[in-house]
Amino acid sequence: QVQLVESGGALVQPGESLKLSCAASGFMFSSTVMYWVRQAPGKGLEWVSSITEGGTYTDYADSVKGRFTILRDNAKRTLSLEMNNLKTEDTAVYYCATDRSGTWRGKGTSVTVSS
Repeated sequence: QVQLVESGGALVQPGESLKLSCAASGFMFSSTVMYWVRQAPGKGLEWVSSITEGGTYTDYADSVKGRFTILRDNAKRTLSLEMNNLKTEDTAVYYCATDRSGTWRGKGTSVTVSS
């Protein structure tokens, strides 16, 4: 079955960087558009970024554009999210997902940005 396991979340200060990873199994990863979504405390799921099957095209929410970079390694079946210049409003549980709405997602990894 589809398995997505996120890792890399931490408590960081504003302005710092963090890299999240997602290990995928149970489906044709290299043929699947992949997504990162997040859920801030008390809020709904929010799409963060997408990457096409081969990694050629990426897209970002306006709130993270220029600060976050989505990457994938199809040989290793991994998805990553490099986050720079983190802000307090980036505090959330981050999920990798196989759909933009986050219906099919992992258990998430927690990112807290606080001074």
